[in-house]
Order: sequence, then C-alpha cells, then structure tokens
Amino acid sequence: MDQTTIDEGKTIAIISYITIIGLIIAYLLNNSKNNPFAQFHIEQSVRIVVLAFANYLLAWILPSSLGLITTLISLGIFVLVILGIVNAANGKTTPLPVIGTIG
Repeated sequence: MDQTTIDEGKTIAIISYITIIGLIIAYLLNNSKNNPFAQFHIEQSVRIVVLAFANYLLAWILPSSLGLITTLISLGIFVLVILGIVNAANGKTTPLPVIGTIG
C-alpha cells in the first residue's frame, strides 16, 4: 500500500474507531472513495463492535455471575480501540490482537 493511499484514508480510519456512529460515518465516507487502508480499519472496527455487543449480551443475560469477566472484557475492548486508533494514525495495517484475523 503506497503512502498516498494511507494518507488519504487516515481520517476515515481513525473515525471508524470512534463508537458505532463513527463506524457508520466512516463506512459511508469510504463507499465513494474505496480506500483500502480505510477499509482495513473499518473491518477491524466492525470486529470490535461485534465483540462489544457480545459482551453486552453476556452481561445482560448473566449479570451477577459474570460481572468481573464482562468488566475485564470491556477494558480489553477499550484497549483494542486505542490500539486501532494508534495503528490508523501511524499508517499501519497491523491486525488487532486476538480479534484482528477473525472472519
């Protein structure tokens, strides 16, 4: 991937990690541009959102028995978001740990 492609997609890539609304905005912005760098980070962000939703469901179904586990998973999700933003800002296409290669 050349530097021009990375520079053009950085903003969209960073936006994709800022909540689900940012993900939707990044997806819509990238529809017309088809930037592969931004697309990579949008896909990584989708994985984070799916993990966060699964964690929410787990906490909702079994709130008292898995409280500590879901709290730790939430902390891990926050770390993944930060890593994703840092990778996007630095122009890297490194998959996120644990969930980066799923799917």
